[in-house]
Amino acid sequence: MRVSSLMVHEHLQRIGWPTLAGAALVLLGLAYGASLVPQWQQLQALRVQTGAADVQLLQLQRGERKAVVAQDDPLQDLHKQLPAQPQATEAIDRIYSLARSEKISLARGEYSLGVDPKTHLARYQILLPLRGTYPQIRRFLHALLGQLPALVLEDIDLQRKRIGDSELTGRVRMTLYLSRS
Repeated sequence: MRVSSLMVHEHLQRIGWPTLAGAALVLLGLAYGASLVPQWQQLQALRVQTGAADVQLLQLQRGERKAVVAQDDPLQDLHKQLPAQPQATEAIDRIYSLARSEKISLARGEYSLGVDPKTHLARYQILLPLRGTYPQIRRFLHALLGQLPALVLEDIDLQRKRIGDSELTGRVRMTLYLSRS
């Protein structure tokens, strides 16, 4: 069934524009109110949580409840996530295999093992001379940091012999942190 535009026009004239505008405003108000319902519910939930927290605070102040003290030591969690000191050779082998996969030449490096006095972590400092193109070195370093999260890149020194050379020579200094367990 089609409604002619003439009938709609006559019906609108009979109702009047002020009535239509009022109805439109009522509909907009209802839509806006409906959009506020989730925020209102969230506010009510927060008020309930605040009330529960106030009750617990009063119980703590009166001595009816004991305070819970967290025993988690973030430093202990760090120690658990780091590789153990005997796994240092595996990490060094991983460094050399990543260099081989990028076709980077790593010369014989310098290694020194120490202990950080503040954290009591084993610190394996590594100084490696390297040679390769800039993209190879960049991919190598990115892979190192991605696959050995306990490795910290401290210093990179790269040089070209001549401006036209694509191969760089340099050295990279890094520290591998290990747990002493």
